[in-house]
Amino acid sequence: MLLGLAAMLASWPAASTAAAPARRVDIPVPDIPYTRFVLKNGLTVLVHEDHKAPVVAVNTWYHVGSKDEQPGKTGFAHLFEHLMFSGSDNVDRPFLAALEGIGARDLNGTTNKDRTNYFETVPASMLDTVLFAESDRMGHLLGVLDRKKLDLQRGVVQNEKRQRENQPYGVVDQIVTENTWPRGHPYSWTVIGSMADLDAASMTDVGAWFKANYGPNNVVLVLAGDIDPATARAKVERYYGDIPPGPPLARQRAWVAKRSGSRRGSVQDRVPQSRIYRSWNVPGADTPEEALLDLAAHVLGGGKSSRLYRRLVVREQLATSAFAGDDSAEIAGQFGINLTARPGADVDRMERLADEELHKLLKEGPTGDELERARIAILAGYARSVERVGGFGGKSDVLARCTTFTGDPDCYKTYLRRIRAATPATVRRAMLDWLADGDYTLRVDPFPAGLAAQPQALDRSKAPPAGRPETLRLPPMQTATLSNGLTVVLAERHGAPVINLSMMVDGGYASDARELPGLASLTLRMLEEGTGEGGQVRSGFEINRELEALGASFGTSTNLDGGFVNLNVLKPTLERALGLYADLVLHPRFAQADFERLRRERLAAIAREKTVPRQMALRVLPALLYGPGHAYSLPLTGSGTEAAVQRMTRADLQRYHRTWFRPNNATLLVVGDTTLAELAPQLERAFGAWPAAPVPKKNLHSVAQPAGSTIYLIDRPGALQSEIVGAQLAPPLAGTSVTEALQLNLLNDLFGGTFNSRLNLNLREDKHWSYGVGSSLVPALGQRIFLSASPVQTDKTADALGALAREYADIAGARPPGARELEDAQANETLGLPGAFETVNQLSDAYATILQYRLPADYYDTYTAQALAVTPAQVDALARRTVLPRQPVWIVVGDMDKVEAPIRALGLGEVRRIDVDGKALR
Repeated sequence: MLLGLAAMLASWPAASTAAAPARRVDIPVPDIPYTRFVLKNGLTVLVHEDHKAPVVAVNTWYHVGSKDEQPGKTGFAHLFEHLMFSGSDNVDRPFLAALEGIGARDLNGTTNKDRTNYFETVPASMLDTVLFAESDRMGHLLGVLDRKKLDLQRGVVQNEKRQRENQPYGVVDQIVTENTWPRGHPYSWTVIGSMADLDAASMTDVGAWFKANYGPNNVVLVLAGDIDPATARAKVERYYGDIPPGPPLARQRAWVAKRSGSRRGSVQDRVPQSRIYRSWNVPGADTPEEALLDLAAHVLGGGKSSRLYRRLVVREQLATSAFAGDDSAEIAGQFGINLTARPGADVDRMERLADEELHKLLKEGPTGDELERARIAILAGYARSVERVGGFGGKSDVLARCTTFTGDPDCYKTYLRRIRAATPATVRRAMLDWLADGDYTLRVDPFPAGLAAQPQALDRSKAPPAGRPETLRLPPMQTATLSNGLTVVLAERHGAPVINLSMMVDGGYASDARELPGLASLTLRMLEEGTGEGGQVRSGFEINRELEALGASFGTSTNLDGGFVNLNVLKPTLERALGLYADLVLHPRFAQADFERLRRERLAAIAREKTVPRQMALRVLPALLYGPGHAYSLPLTGSGTEAAVQRMTRADLQRYHRTWFRPNNATLLVVGDTTLAELAPQLERAFGAWPAAPVPKKNLHSVAQPAGSTIYLIDRPGALQSEIVGAQLAPPLAGTSVTEALQLNLLNDLFGGTFNSRLNLNLREDKHWSYGVGSSLVPALGQRIFLSASPVQTDKTADALGALAREYADIAGARPPGARELEDAQANETLGLPGAFETVNQLSDAYATILQYRLPADYYDTYTAQALAVTPAQVDALARRTVLPRQPVWIVVGDMDKVEAPIRALGLGEVRRIDVDGKALR
């Protein structure tokens, strides 16, 4: 450990940086223009214009978080975040339900140590509706806040706490928080608070908390998107101008609480792998040290070219993941290292070698090349943020954060200038100052096997009229064909210098051989590890270093029916990046050492899946629905089985790549800041020599629904919650009429696909047995899985299962979909569409859906009109045809000592015990 090294390390000379730095990429600091004004009641408002889509992001930041609480009254900020969603004087219905109904996207609220924020991106026509609602809960909440709502949301929050703690490593947050901050420090309790404090919260407490902290003088409101400042000001004055300010508020000054010495802790948890968490208290956000420590974290453990990853994951193969990060908050921060040991590895040695890498970086500092790549990565991330107006990291979020914490909306520019100005010596100095002493290490091991306003009149008894769905006109898809037959599809999107390329290969989990499930996803994953075999030879480290130097990101993904090889790149570096991209697609090396390492990582990932309740169910579900031999009857996670992964060889991956990666079996989708004239010659040079060849057919035969209703039980001893999954088969997306597919989307929305759905209103909002319940349709070329997933508190498992069974019977005919339900679903499906296509990644996902599932090119442009034409009778008829009143398959994952007998007493069907692999027990 580093105890006592600070003075010694400070005396060491800085290392030579003779290594040639990465080629400089000129990534400008983004500019987010804004107009700022402050109402007489203290509300600070910023307006940013961006007219590329008819949407407006509304981002409201209350400068109150868990650090503003007092010991014994913890969890209030987070509890009040939930209460703010429960309705107000003039919007007396759940806020999420109200906003889902007007097409809100990126809709949520979050609480952290320092602030509570609420955000949504809505059609421009719906801005008045949102401002009315947001201002109503700011100024008119307490009139409808009663004991019933308090108890309901208290229950929801407590279920959220149980749900978090029921996950692997769920105990870590509490332990690290209590052991790294001194008693009385505002960060010395968790954001979610304690169960006892939540239980003790009274109406008097919450009323006083609201009055003290939620006045407009403590708020920053940002409107970003299709709006001008004059219009914005008039609207904000109308809706917020009569809200009185709250009392003056004191602010906690910076309190880093730097520690000295080394402290350790250990805990056992129901986890498959040992993990090391190591942390130091450091200066917080908007300090000179923040930028320097962010760079240090990137060099140490920020990706696959980082020192920890290369040493522990690749070279020594002691870890399956190795990460370092600098978590910056308002009054202090924490620098952390997170290491996950490979099963069976020497955890002490892993920790010791990680310390060696930290020690070496402290002694020598980063090389010029390492620092340049870290700098490019951070600058590129900000360049990409200018694509979105809302959501986490979007332009409204950046402006709101800076204004809330610094008073300067441009504070992000200061941060980025510090990033650009950093040198190896300044980064090393910051590390010596803050990371040479004062660490806390937690080892987690598996259990042994086993502000005065001048009011303006506003009649709040009548909400503003709702707007209409916006017309959607996506960039058209342009098509070209390369000399070898490869289809290229381009959608132009100019404004941000970003381009996304996705090579779509017709394969997916369904292309796995029966004896080798998981082969497709592992093959795709291996593409990141090295090139050669006919192309330029590169190691995984060299690939990641080259990507960082280009400001690019690369990744692969696999779903049931396809594999995707994705490159997101900046326009200035596209031509240079294409050579690398082509090699990654066409010439993977499949080095034996990399294969062995990734195989071990895959085995560890499967072991982790078998400890996460929902993933446990999704692993066994497909075989229960499709039966043996079907191409889809494999774990829905796509990871395969231990036995199959252990059998796999490098030759299997090579064979899969040769068989399925062919230009006649692929489409290259490009979205972003380029044209076909610019692009086509470059693509011909990169991919034109790729030869075509015959490709096998996948077996996607139709199967009958399982007979009867069977409840499968998987034991998870000591579980704080039970996970209930209900599932059946639904018509395929491909080949089904667009009308029927759209109707099924609406049916899913009103049943379980939205906050305002039947399932969620029942189990969360009415009974508060769960933090959230939902249903979904798994996209597929063949028959789809229609499933519901319901995490519920253990003592309500059987009651919840009975309630869910009644909901299925009701939607299948006993209680047909009502007109209001359908209207809410139609609003959700149509009004939110414009907000779903802001970034090139979002556009790429949409076009990939069209291409993969053979949908009409104008699918999204015509979606709104078609959805609004659907009638309740049509949805009812579809439900009667497709939803079985008695679900054929239920899976319950929980503590069987507590839930099995009540489940059997329900009499819903045959009950069977199975293990985590789906094998029958007793």
